[in-house]
Amino acid sequence: MAKRLAAAEKEVLVEVVRFTQKNGLKGSDGGWKEFLSRNDKKFGDSVSDPRKRSRDVLLAFLQTFSKDFQKYFGKLVKRQKERSAVQQYMNYFPDKVSPEQKLVQLTAEHPEYRKNYCFPSYREGWKVLRIGEVSSLVSSSAMLAIDCEMVLCDDGTEAVVRVCVVDNNLEVKLDILVNPSKAITDYRTHITGVSKKDLGVTSSLVDVQKSLKRILAKGKILIGQSLYRDLCALKIDYSQVIDTAYIFKYANLPTTASASLNSLCKSVLGYSVREDGEPHNCLKDAEAAMNLVLAKLKHGFHDPIKVAASCVSESDALKLLAHRIPVHLPCQELCKVFSGNPSIDDKIDSRIRGEFYSTCISFNEIDEVEKAFEELDGQMTKDSGGRLQKYVLMKRDSGDVVSFYVRKMVYASQPNQFEFPKKRPQPTEEAEPKKEQADGDQQKKKRKSKKHVN
Repeated sequence: MAKRLAAAEKEVLVEVVRFTQKNGLKGSDGGWKEFLSRNDKKFGDSVSDPRKRSRDVLLAFLQTFSKDFQKYFGKLVKRQKERSAVQQYMNYFPDKVSPEQKLVQLTAEHPEYRKNYCFPSYREGWKVLRIGEVSSLVSSSAMLAIDCEMVLCDDGTEAVVRVCVVDNNLEVKLDILVNPSKAITDYRTHITGVSKKDLGVTSSLVDVQKSLKRILAKGKILIGQSLYRDLCALKIDYSQVIDTAYIFKYANLPTTASASLNSLCKSVLGYSVREDGEPHNCLKDAEAAMNLVLAKLKHGFHDPIKVAASCVSESDALKLLAHRIPVHLPCQELCKVFSGNPSIDDKIDSRIRGEFYSTCISFNEIDEVEKAFEELDGQMTKDSGGRLQKYVLMKRDSGDVVSFYVRKMVYASQPNQFEFPKKRPQPTEEAEPKKEQADGDQQKKKRKSKKHVN
């Protein structure tokens, strides 16, 4: 493995160094910037972009890691070579590339792919699955769709409790309940459909990993909605994937945002996976992901689509979401930072994530929501889906200062951009322009005529 690392091209070493940066990995001389500071007396870490460093410097840094890490880096080098070989083959022989493989490439080209599919597979318990020979890979059309359900554990992490896999024909290839190896805090039964009595099983995560390795042999394509989340929970690093959240263009969402599985099914397939409040069904979700890919292959959907995520219910439009709230802060104290007369949902166990929780702040009118958010004292940012949020600092009566985020429930920034289906009729076309509009048109004509005269 060390020989593979030493023989790697510079572009591959750059990607491996970036991997260490993203995961905060350190060798005997520290992280990447620390290494540069200690070993480059002329530039230090002022030029820290790996692309601007020589191959020898990149290799020297990676060699400061332990043998186990260098062995893992060798796997990353092999993975990068495989990807490059696939890309070259697709460029040279485009007619031999299957439509399914083109969707794999489309997934990899998504702006969020590099961030979300950079797995910490060097950690204990992770499995890195091979993708097979390039020539057979690019023509492969065999696909499997997967979905998992997770519960919340005592240590604040999530663990897999059910895994379902279906093939191209929607035949079930795997449907298994998994017994986590640690104590469970919340089964999230209203979401997962799984309760304590269901987990009297002996199947472990290792058993599931072995099954997936077997059924994914020879480079089969794995499909899923926001698939990286399932792969993280399964501790599987696999690159032959199609993410259904990445293969469609959205007309009403930011570039980095993705629609939910339910929204996509409504827009693309014409049906809902589940009704509001209905628990997830692992098997139905896997089938829905496969149906989305089959629809994409059959009908193209090259033009941007509008997804239901932009159609916000009136009740949701009257709310703000507060999240990353420390568990020691009573939710009713949040009222102090909002103008108007809001009500706050009680803290729900399923919304607790380790040391934090989230809750909704409800208002009576849309204008109140906008005003409360606008007057909220905090730094404006955007969440991963592109929705506006503010980072808020709140001083308690005890003198302690706590921080949390307050996020809008919708993508639109103005109230009149909200859509309220079934509540308001569609506007009718006017036969004649309004007086103000007609006057404005006359003024534009006058200005144009003056320009021509001059």
